[in-house]
Amino acid sequence: MRVAFLVGHFPRLSETFVLNQITGLLDRGHEVEVYTEHIEGWTKVHPDVKKYRLWERTFLIHSVPPNYIWRVLRGLWLTATHFHQAPWLILRSLNIFAYGTQAASLWLLYSAISLAEKQATYDIIHCQFGTQGYRGATFKRLLKPTPKLLVMFRGHDISRYVKEGGDKVYQALFKDVDYCLANCSFFRQRVIDLGWKPDKISVHFSGIDVSKFKFKPRSLGAGESIKIATVGRLEEKKGIEYAIRAVAKQIEKTPSITYNIIGDGSLKESLDSLIHSLGVESNVHLLGWKNEAEIIQVLDTCHLFIAPSVTASDGNQDAPINVLKEAMALGLPVISTRHGGIPELVEDGVSGYLVPERDVDALTEKLEHMLNHPERWPEMGAAGRKFVECHFDLQGLNDLLVSRYKQILSQDHRNNFRRLSSRKSAVDFSENSPIRSAYFEK
Repeated sequence: MRVAFLVGHFPRLSETFVLNQITGLLDRGHEVEVYTEHIEGWTKVHPDVKKYRLWERTFLIHSVPPNYIWRVLRGLWLTATHFHQAPWLILRSLNIFAYGTQAASLWLLYSAISLAEKQATYDIIHCQFGTQGYRGATFKRLLKPTPKLLVMFRGHDISRYVKEGGDKVYQALFKDVDYCLANCSFFRQRVIDLGWKPDKISVHFSGIDVSKFKFKPRSLGAGESIKIATVGRLEEKKGIEYAIRAVAKQIEKTPSITYNIIGDGSLKESLDSLIHSLGVESNVHLLGWKNEAEIIQVLDTCHLFIAPSVTASDGNQDAPINVLKEAMALGLPVISTRHGGIPELVEDGVSGYLVPERDVDALTEKLEHMLNHPERWPEMGAAGRKFVECHFDLQGLNDLLVSRYKQILSQDHRNNFRRLSSRKSAVDFSENSPIRSAYFEK
């Protein structure tokens, strides 16, 4: 199969779930190419990016200028420089009789130019976030033979983006989509609530390569310092402020705690100030960004893991996060929150504990309980490892992804063609349209 992945940024270190699917498909003999709005550079990347030479498979999507005059001028230049690569594709994108406003707005032209540089055909257009779905819909309309459009919802696209755009933000897109995936049941239900068909969406977890994470039962030696860790971007959604406050309260009773926080982000300075204001700078450390091998090395020395995710003020939420899966695979008992899809990963009272979001007292209480009962750590760690092996193994999930592709491709093409050709324009581009921002950059 030939598959086109559409992502906003690539290669992004925090989005290993995208990389894992790309390499999994390549390992299984399928062709994958990546179209992205932003290439983040090829120096500070995951080792698999270099191993698979993914820069050779990555193509930049031309952005659409918001100013129409500049859009026309730039479109003329792009047409002049790329017309020879795929003349019929570019002409098709300008057919206002077939595509109406989408062609007149030149949105299709910019998508055609992006495709012309590769001159490829695809079986599947796989949009890695719902917010890429609109671009995927234009790719689908332009390419002949028509590929199937698969949209995967992962987090901000079904939380923050819906809060900003309203409940109808995906209504037009749904007319073009063949199938949807969501990375947890929580988000699957969100998509259904927005009007998507329940029989056309499945849960497809983001997996990890469990073999990379060597299980080790956790125990506390006599006189040993208690080591706790958190891994995540230093952003509001990760809720790290509340974990710092909870650990600081517990340090008053248990001064031997060392709390290491791995990650970087916009809240680095404010979290550093919080640590100093609480007087725990000798116990709580911001370690900055680390690669996968370095993260495993740190976690291997720890006893407990905290993932204090919260719903951000802009509505952004998490699915079952990969770093939590990795910690559980290593045998770490965990404390996390009843947030988004996390309860689908952490079995409360079995592999760890779940507490309400932003509840410092509840975090402190469960942390103290964990510290008072180290005899439970091995069984909790073993339960977490087993759960991850059963539900989040990357190899099994990549096999399942290929099966899902084949299932989508086996659907009735004739019905799909009649549905697509029955209208000229599926999208409202009016000034007040809630989905306008998905088509035109601001």
